[in-house]
Amino acid sequence: MTAHTTPTGQTAPVVSGDLFARHQVISGLRALADFLEANPGVPVPEYGDTVDVFTRHCDDTCSAALVDHVAALLGVPVDDDRPNGGHYKAAKSFGRMAYRVIHIPDRSRREHEAEMSYRANIRLDPDQDDQDGDQGTGRAA
Repeated sequence: MTAHTTPTGQTAPVVSGDLFARHQVISGLRALADFLEANPGVPVPEYGDTVDVFTRHCDDTCSAALVDHVAALLGVPVDDDRPNGGHYKAAKSFGRMAYRVIHIPDRSRREHEAEMSYRANIRLDPDQDDQDGDQGTGRAA
């Protein structure tokens, strides 16, 4: 197993599965591009699409450093919305396609999970649409 240095200077092992997954993603993107080029009748997203990569391999400091590292490789600034409870991310467009690396701070992730834990307890009143014309906004029943 080979080691590499993380953006924070820590030495981390390169897991062969990571290299295999990376190879599969790159090969899959090339195969998709070739297929779309060879089949002009197949529709594509009119406005393109974005490949989102979430940093999940280490703590907040390490994850933010990874975003910084990728931003430098992409030659783009980092978008830091953490002071507003948001994410730390970097993105670059390649024509109508984009690559975006995103760090969701642990606190934001935990808050979101707490909010979503109530989701199963909320049911929309099925008759609400007919009563007030909201068309789907409903109310908790």
